[in-house]
Amino acid sequence: MNFDYNEEQQLLADSVRRFIQKDYEFEGRRKIVGSAEGYSESVWGIFAEMGLTGIPFSPDYGGFGGGAIDLLSVMEAFGEGLVVEPFLATLMGAQCVARAGSEAQKKAILPAVVEGKLKMAFAFSEKGARYDLAHVKTTARKSGSGWTLDGEKVVVLGAPSAGKLVVSAKTPAGLGLFLVEAKAAKLKPYRTLDEMRAADVILSDTPGELLGAEGKALPLIEAVVDFATALVCAEAVGAMKFSCDTTLEYLKTRKQFGVPIGTFQALQHRIVDMYVAYEQAKSMAFLACSQADSSTDAKERARAISAAKIKIADNARLISQEAIQLHGGMGMSEELKVSHSFRRLTMIAQQFGDADHHLERLARSG
Repeated sequence: MNFDYNEEQQLLADSVRRFIQKDYEFEGRRKIVGSAEGYSESVWGIFAEMGLTGIPFSPDYGGFGGGAIDLLSVMEAFGEGLVVEPFLATLMGAQCVARAGSEAQKKAILPAVVEGKLKMAFAFSEKGARYDLAHVKTTARKSGSGWTLDGEKVVVLGAPSAGKLVVSAKTPAGLGLFLVEAKAAKLKPYRTLDEMRAADVILSDTPGELLGAEGKALPLIEAVVDFATALVCAEAVGAMKFSCDTTLEYLKTRKQFGVPIGTFQALQHRIVDMYVAYEQAKSMAFLACSQADSSTDAKERARAISAAKIKIADNARLISQEAIQLHGGMGMSEELKVSHSFRRLTMIAQQFGDADHHLERLARSG
C-alpha cells in the first residue's frame, strides 16, 4: 500500500494546516472552546469555502465525490490543531442521508451541508449499549403520514449545534433511521472531557421522517460508524504527531545539570518509541480509510477497521502518556497544548469502541 498522499491530497493537507497554524492557534482555540457555542461559526464557514464539507458527497449535490481516504489528510490536520467544530458529526448525519435517503431528501439536505448552511448529528448510542449498535430501545411508530419517536439517546456529539438529527429507532419491522428537527427534541447539552460539545437527546412524541427502508438500517449504521471510525483514526494520527513533535522540541530545550535532557539516552529511547508508535498508527489509519472506501464485504471492512482501531487505541495511550511524563509537571497544565492532546487521544481511544470491543469484533469477523 502507498502511504504517501497524492498531489491533490497533499495540497489540501497543506492548505488546511496553514489555516490552522495561522488562524486556529492554541490561544484562539481556547477562546472558541470557552464560548457559549463551543465552536466558531466563522471557522465553519471557512471550512465550507475550502470545500471540506463537500469532499465525501456526490457532485450531483455540490460535492467532490471523495471518500475517507480523501478526508484522511484533513482529519490529520484537525487532529494536530485539536479542531472542535462539529465536522465529523455533520459528516456522519449527512452520510446517512447520502447512503439511504430518497432523492428528495438528498436534494433538501446535502447541498445545504456542502455549503456549510446545515450542521447535523447522528444519534445512535443509548445507555447500556456498550458500543452495540443494535442495542436500541428508542421506538418509532407510524402517526398519520409520518412517524413519532420516543426514547433517549446519549453522548450525541455535535447535537447542540445541529439543525437536523439522524436517529436510530425500533420499528415493527426492525431498526430504522429517521430525520428529526433538532429543535423538536429536548437536548441536554454539555462539554466532553476533550472539549467537544455533545448532548443527551430526549424524544417524546417527536415527529420524524423515515430515511431509507423500514427495518433494514443496521448494515447502514455499521457502515457509517466504520466510516467515522476510520476518520477518527486519522485524527488520532495528527494528535500523535503533534505530541511527538512538541515533546521532541521540549527535550531539546529543557536543561538539567546544565545540558538538554534530550541528551540523556534513556529519554532518547522513549522518544524513539513514541515516533515508532506514531508511524504504526499512521499506516493503520491509511488501511482503515482505504477499507472504508473500497471494501464491499462488511466482514472484511470490519476486520480492517477494528484492527486499526485496536492499534490506534494502544498507541494513543502510549504516546499521550509518554508526552505528559516527558514534559514533567508542566505537561498537566492547562496552558500547554500537550495536555489537551492527551485528553483528545484518550477520548479517541474510546470513541466508536475501545480496544476490548474491537478485539471482540475482530475475533467475530475472522
